[in-house]
Amino acid sequence: MGAAAEPLAGYLLDRRLILVVEDSAEDAEAIERALNRSHPHLILEFTADGAGVATRLEKANRLPGMILLDLNMPGMTGHEVLASLRSLPRLDAVAVVVFTSSTASAEVDACYAAGADSYIYKPVNFDLFRTVLKGAVDYWQAQIPQPPA
Repeated sequence: MGAAAEPLAGYLLDRRLILVVEDSAEDAEAIERALNRSHPHLILEFTADGAGVATRLEKANRLPGMILLDLNMPGMTGHEVLASLRSLPRLDAVAVVVFTSSTASAEVDACYAAGADSYIYKPVNFDLFRTVLKGAVDYWQAQIPQPPA
C-alpha cells in the first residue's frame, strides 16, 4: 500500500484521487490544467453528471480523498449530490468541496448545513482560479491522515 492511501473499514481512502463533479467542459479543463500544474501527482477523475456518484462511491474499494462539486448542474443538482453523499456514513471521511460560481450567502449556508466541508467561489481570472484551487487542495490534502509507515 502506498504512502498516499489510508485503509478504512474495507476500503481505501486515496489522498491522490480527486473526483471532480463538473458539467462545464471549460471549467473541467481549467481545473485539470490548474491541478496538473500545482499537483501533478494527483489522479483526477471527472464526471459531468452527479446522478449515481454516491451509489458508485458506496460500492467502490477506493474512495477519493476529495470531491470537487459544482452546484449548478442540469439533472441532479450539486445540492442533491451533496445530500446523497452525506447520507452515506461510509463517505464521511471524503472531503466535499463545493467549487461553484454562486456567491449567494443563502447558498453557502445551505451547503454547510448539508455537510459540505468547504465552499469556494470559482474566480473568472485563471491565475486566481489556480491559486484558490491550489489552496483548497493543499488544505484538504493535509487533513487526510497518512497511513502508518
